[in-house]
Amino acid sequence: MFRIINQVFQVTRFSLASLPQRKGSSLSAMVGIAGVVVVMVGVLSIAQGIMATMKSSAGEANVIVMRSGADTEMTSGLGGDEARLVTEAPGIARQDGQPVASRELFVIINLPMRSTGTDANVPVRGVEPQAALVREGFRLVDGRMFTAGLNEVIVGVGARQEFSGAETGSTLAVGSEQWPVVGVFEAGGGLSESEVWVDAPVLQDAFRRGNSFQSVHATLERPEAFQDFKDALTSDPRMNVKVQTEAEYYEGQSRLIYQLVTGLGTLIALIMGLGAIFGALNTMYTAVASRTREIATLRALGFRSGPVIASVLSESLLLALLGGIIGAALAWLAFDGFRAATLNFSSFSSMTFAFEVNTPLLVQGIVFALFIGFFGGLFPAIRAARTPVAHALREL
Repeated sequence: MFRIINQVFQVTRFSLASLPQRKGSSLSAMVGIAGVVVVMVGVLSIAQGIMATMKSSAGEANVIVMRSGADTEMTSGLGGDEARLVTEAPGIARQDGQPVASRELFVIINLPMRSTGTDANVPVRGVEPQAALVREGFRLVDGRMFTAGLNEVIVGVGARQEFSGAETGSTLAVGSEQWPVVGVFEAGGGLSESEVWVDAPVLQDAFRRGNSFQSVHATLERPEAFQDFKDALTSDPRMNVKVQTEAEYYEGQSRLIYQLVTGLGTLIALIMGLGAIFGALNTMYTAVASRTREIATLRALGFRSGPVIASVLSESLLLALLGGIIGAALAWLAFDGFRAATLNFSSFSSMTFAFEVNTPLLVQGIVFALFIGFFGGLFPAIRAARTPVAHALREL
């Protein structure tokens, strides 16, 4: 056993020492693998960023109430009295004697994107004053809160960055009117940062919604009170509602787009990875061809086929590892924290998010690079080990 280990070490050392002589082909393989990792990590970081945005939107003790059977706020509808009864349900937290609950409605307007100038569907949310308490991490970062009863709006930091005219002091076209932007807010990185907020009664009048809402967002006294809160509402004959925790709701909202982006990213990575494997094969076949005399001499001296295979695979895996690390580093520098906008398929409105390149994703990219290196070096390694010694020496 010791003899075999020593042979593996010696042959591998010779193999790695000859790398500078093949720096052109070796660098080409590394660059190809690094490119695959950059694209793979970059695309999958979109899905990670969307998931992080959705998770940030959900407070631990927060709930959302919609009409029974509705999957999104867009398809929900609650009468004014029904929404009021929700805010009076047992289990809702109170502050200064008022329930921490906001009756809300949701519409879409068109705004041009800063990057392309094309129109995008931007969500406008009518809220009540308690909405700022329900959204964890809510705070104004510029300007002031809108005044109740006036056609004033505040915008999320994501909306300000992605859409033209969404900064403090500008105006937004809503129907035939211009509504001034009086403030900018953040909400812990959640989905609300993609939205425009306005006083709920103002939005009701502007879109002729009467005394109706689409959802009620509320904070419970404690997370454990959810089941009692849900039972109280669903058993009330005056109401026909669906009660979910915000975590459940946003998980359902993100599932489709997460699966779409992840599937697309994996497909792209596999196609590019296949090309990188052929690149690695070419590199390692070249390496084996240039070392034919060396390998034949080692075989003639009594070195077994196993150490020869190990040496070729070690070289291929080393190049793949270096390429993977370089690609992972470039992906982190280029994409982590980069903000963008995409379509939320559940509401058919734009949502802003930040790419998230986390440690598991970087490890996944490096492991994929090693996968490419292994299969790129396996067949050349087997060929090197099976080449007859006498034939290899006669060729040189």
